Amino acid sequence: MASKTGPDHLFNPATEMETADTVLGTKINIPALLPQGPAKEWLEQRRATIRPWANFLDQRRFGKPRNFGELCKRLVRNVEYFQSNYVFVFLGLIVYCLITSPLLLIALAVFFGACYIIYLKTQHSQLVVFGRELSTAHQYGLAGGVSFPFFWLAGAGSAVFWVLGATLVVIGSHAALHELEPVETDELQMEPV
Repeated sequence: MASKTGPDHLFNPATEMETADTVLGTKINIPALLPQGPAKEWLEQRRATIRPWANFLDQRRFGKPRNFGELCKRLVRNVEYFQSNYVFVFLGLIVYCLITSPLLLIALAVFFGACYIIYLKTQHSQLVVFGRELSTAHQYGLAGGVSFPFFWLAGAGSAVFWVLGATLVVIGSHAALHELEPVETDELQMEPV
């Protein structure tokens, strides 16, 4: 593999990262689309700490909390325990929102198309406007400026708030109603008498 700059690198089977994790009995193969860095490390950490989905969705583990104290305790402990699962629920809601909004898909296509054109242009030479050479950051800002009317027409602002609201409702209700997982400690636990 001589170069990682072209689009061939993104879909080359030799660059795919294979994990030993299984989700619902299937192996996950993810192309190396993210560059090495904090974002990729964070995503790998989330994937490594994901709890079993069968345990996450077990209907027998749901019940009404007895009082407000138990509700608060469930919220805190379940958000901490199922944090990675909740991240994937959030990502799933984003995908659902994108799929159900064709105008938003078009706006994203315009934005990513402009970014790809900028990427191709900067491979050969820098973009010059009014005798000034634009930096890469300015070029991507220009792509965002060109795409802004499309995002505005597609209602991207309302989509963002819908995703945030739906995430709070889904995650909040799951965390409040899911019974606490048994604590895994090596210490002896005292039982009340």
